[in-house]
Amino acid sequence: MEIDYKIIGQRIKEARRGRGWSQEKLSEELDVTTVYISRVERGSTQINLKRLVQIGNVLNASIEYLIGGALPKSHNYLNRDLYEVLLNCSPDKQRLIYNIAQIVSNAKFV
Repeated sequence: MEIDYKIIGQRIKEARRGRGWSQEKLSEELDVTTVYISRVERGSTQINLKRLVQIGNVLNASIEYLIGGALPKSHNYLNRDLYEVLLNCSPDKQRLIYNIAQIVSNAKFV
């Protein structure tokens, strides 16, 4: 499984903005540069687990959310991410994804 640092960065940015913080404020809280925060939010730098936990703690965002988009006790945590994926697909690809989803939703797992 490959780690998607761009998605993690987007979630960090969303959590930061949700608190009404600038990149400068977050960088001060973490004692890092704003350049580093910018790179993390763009997904252009890898972030280690220790730093990710620090960011989560400072922003009051769970590690589950930052890594996988899972909100606590949420059964439909992928809805927004799936919607964004679909928005970036052509109509033909959207139809293909829909057809695959229909097949998977009707599958019986043993």
